[in-house]
Amino acid sequence: MKKMKQGFTLVEIMIVVAIIGLLAAIAIPSFMKARTTSQTNACINNLRMIEAGKEQWALAKKIDQNHVITDTEKGEVLGYVKNPTSATNCPAGGTIDFKAIGTNATCTITGHALTD
Repeated sequence: MKKMKQGFTLVEIMIVVAIIGLLAAIAIPSFMKARTTSQTNACINNLRMIEAGKEQWALAKKIDQNHVITDTEKGEVLGYVKNPTSATNCPAGGTIDFKAIGTNATCTITGHALTD
């Protein structure tokens, strides 16, 4: 009887590598889009929490609409936010500006914005 060789040929290995590469080329852009969407949604949620904190702070302190929040007042406002350390950060690396009472907080990244 003839003894059979064990293992894969170079062509078989190349085909498997090509298939894996094709699947990766299809999947990676979807993962990147999902990551970007997730970061955008997280930033918008942070903006919502800041807005709620601003409104509660303004009501508690009897602050009028259009009062611009100073850097020292930001700490007080964050006292009304559930998770203040994560609320002040944009997951995509943007900077959040608190703005005035009655004006939505904004992020420096385009597309990260509250809609009325």
